[in-house]
Amino acid sequence: MLELDLILLPFVENIYPTLEREDQLSYQRLLECEDQDLYAWFTCRQDPEDVSLQRIVERVRATTGYKKT
Repeated sequence: MLELDLILLPFVENIYPTLEREDQLSYQRLLECEDQDLYAWFTCRQDPEDVSLQRIVERVRATTGYKKT
């Protein structure tokens, strides 16, 4: 999904290398999720049901300018 590439590429280039190992592992788990779920999470339409993914989703949102209101 092109939209996900546009959201995730800046995150991977600028933030991912600075993440703690635990957050990097969460990011890798995140990539196993369905594209439509990822898009809904990153655009604040939904939150992940798996609360262990919430922290990394919030990090991606902060990088892209999407914030939950």
